[in-house]
Parts: sequence; structure tokens; C-alpha cells
Amino acid sequence: MNLQRVAAFSRDEQGGNPAGVALLTEPLSDKDMARIAAEVGYSETAFAYPLSADRKHWRVRYFSPESEVPFCGHATVALGSVLGETHGLSTYALKINQADIEVTASQTEAGIAAELTSPQTYSRALSEKELSETLALLGLQVTDLDEQLPPAKIHGGADHIVLPLKRRETLSAMHYDLDAGRELMNRHGLVTVMLVYIEDAQTFHSRNAFASGGVFEDPATGAASAAFAGYLRDKQWPHGGKITLYQGEDMGAPSVITVALTDEPGAPVSVSGSTRKIAV
Repeated sequence: MNLQRVAAFSRDEQGGNPAGVALLTEPLSDKDMARIAAEVGYSETAFAYPLSADRKHWRVRYFSPESEVPFCGHATVALGSVLGETHGLSTYALKINQADIEVTASQTEAGIAAELTSPQTYSRALSEKELSETLALLGLQVTDLDEQLPPAKIHGGADHIVLPLKRRETLSAMHYDLDAGRELMNRHGLVTVMLVYIEDAQTFHSRNAFASGGVFEDPATGAASAAFAGYLRDKQWPHGGKITLYQGEDMGAPSVITVALTDEPGAPVSVSGSTRKIAV
């Protein structure tokens, strides 16, 4: 097993979201992957083994320290950089639990960057119960929400709830009880709860509560960013074909995520970012 640690969506060679990347020659048991993910200790570790002799097609599964995750954007970007370094700058086909996606590795001045093609996206309005429970968890009121975008349940490979906020200060003050957050997210089948502040039509600041994975907050969440981009498209938001999300600023891990999208409803989106290797 080739096990590496890579920060995805790093900003100016700092910050980013650490992920474990395990390149395997054959599948591991669920028990072993869960154990290794817990030992690595990051929010997710990607486990990949080749499905073709040319190493261009891989089976990938993602584990947090507490559970398997259906799709993880930052771990996919980290995986793309490791595949690019190990097997060459190229596009790699990835078979995840519920979809087939791609990741492309490219060389930049700062190192290897990667761009993933997400699963299809969709969204729906929140029920009154979902909204009230999520607001209560985070100590928020309806008056804290930005009327430009309604709260929603969003999907781009995994399920998230997004709450657009009226003030940047409210985003900075995010707080909640980890055990209560874990219970709510597991009950509603969520990977994260995403809080977003709208700077302008193409620029957003976000934080992602990730109690379902056993950690308070994710510093850069590619899957949620993909789902959010799809949601903007569903709401006919003037996205201009590309959005930028700044995440991790409030926890000292500055990250930047770029999402390119078309106007085709539900179509996959492209999520890209820089990476940096983490010395053990």
C-alpha cells in the first residue's frame, strides 16, 4: 500500500484540507479501511485500486474516522495529485459507490493540481422540520438567512444542507454541539451542513459542519461545493459559468475551491484546486 497525505484546495501553498490517499494493488476489507482511516485521522481517506492494466481506471472508496462516505471532493483531488505523480499527468476514470467520475492531474508552478468531474447534481427545498432542526442546532434564526437564496438540501455525489447567511460575521461565529450535530446529520443522511456567505454572484465564503464524520468542521469541501454549484444552477443564479468558494479561513486553514458549470440542469460540474504534500 502506498499511503500518502495531501492537502487539497490549498491556497498560496498553505492551508487546504488534508486527506489520506492509499493506492492499493487489491481491495481491502471495510474493517481495514475504517481502521486505517481512523489511524490517519483526517476527515477522509481515499482508498483506490486499479481496474485496468494501464492504471487509468480505478475503484475508489472514502472513509472518515467514523464512517464510509459516498463521495468526497477534497480526497478525490488529493487522489488525482497522487495518481498524477505516480502514474503520469492524465485523466483517470474513477468508479465510486454510486457513480462513475473522472479526475485530471496537471502540473502548475506550485505543484500538481487536480480537477474532478462530479456526479450529477440535484436539489430540493427544505421541509419546515429540516429547517427548524438545522437552525436550532446552529443557534440561528430565520432572520439570519439571506433572502437571495433559500435554504435547501443539495446533492453532488453526497447529501448536504445549505444555509445562505446574511452576514459574514454570522458565518465566522458558527458553533454547535458535536454530538447533536452527528445525530441530526446521520438521521437526515447528510455528510455536512454548509453555511455560505454571498460576497458577489461568483464569489462565496463557506464553512461546513462535518459532525457525521466525527470532526467539527471541514476546511475545504469539494463535494458540497459541487452540490452548491448545481443548486445555484437550479435557482437560475447568474453564476457566469464559474464560481469560487473560500473556505477554512475561520479555522486557520485557508482554502480555495473553483467550480466550473454549464446551464444544463443536473449535469456534472468540474471542481478544481491546488494540492500540497504533507510531510509525515
